[in-house]
Amino acid sequence: MRRLRDGLLARSDNPKAEMPFLDHLEELRWRILWSLLALIVGGVAGLVLVLYFDVPELLIRPAVDLFGEDFRLLTLSPEANFIILLQLSLLVGLILASPVVIYQLWAFFSPALEDREKRAIVPALLMGLVLFVAGVALAYFIVLELALRFLSGILIDYLEASWTANFYLGFVVKMLLAFGIVFELPVVVLVLSVLGIVTPEFLRTKRRHAFVAILLLASFISPGDMINVTIAMTIPLIALYESSIFLSVLVWRKRDAREQEADSSPPDGTVAAEDGDEAADVTPYNHGDPAGGSAPATPDGDG
Repeated sequence: MRRLRDGLLARSDNPKAEMPFLDHLEELRWRILWSLLALIVGGVAGLVLVLYFDVPELLIRPAVDLFGEDFRLLTLSPEANFIILLQLSLLVGLILASPVVIYQLWAFFSPALEDREKRAIVPALLMGLVLFVAGVALAYFIVLELALRFLSGILIDYLEASWTANFYLGFVVKMLLAFGIVFELPVVVLVLSVLGIVTPEFLRTKRRHAFVAILLLASFISPGDMINVTIAMTIPLIALYESSIFLSVLVWRKRDAREQEADSSPPDGTVAAEDGDEAADVTPYNHGDPAGGSAPATPDGDG
């Protein structure tokens, strides 16, 4: 954090980093305003997409497949339908506006980063998008049905499932977002490794602790039986943790290679560097034509 702050306030090779503190506040204000505008536009577009693609039907489909085509959710107030539509529109709008918000954050903090850090973070953001979609897909197509089947089977002889729209849709959305966010683990480790905060040795030594934390996290965000739902969440998370170690190893290998290269080359202005420059300017002695041409002329007075 100190290096990031110093880079924002005193990076000599970037004009934006030389701005006074008040100018940085002014830039931050405009970044926030553009982000808010993107959220508003995304909310309007989200309303259109929710109605056009029938997003409520997509979210209710897992329960319909479980209980049959006659399954319906309950609402307990007259304005509940409108509120649910508004909430889904805002959620879709937030997803649509997230690239703009991320870009505004990137444009504000990127002057404090080195070129090699920028080259690593940009692909990491693209990888994060793919992993988020993968996590949401895993939750929607596999885990959600298992969780609903398990939870609806508890005390079935005494209770009848009559779910309200608020609780059901909230449960589904939270599970989808939880899986998508947790799948961002490799991206977080990659960025922290590029910034020099996390090392592969640290990840390896904390592997057992991480596995226990993953098991507890999977049990918390994916309610269901231990055999199906929790394991369905634990196995991908362990694979993501191991891939995070691999990415961290790649980052630190490149870092070590750059440091060794920097140590092996003499700094500019030193005696070794000047001797190397002088040696490069010396014309080599002419040994004659290897193909049998004439030999070089000898100095006057010699044979």
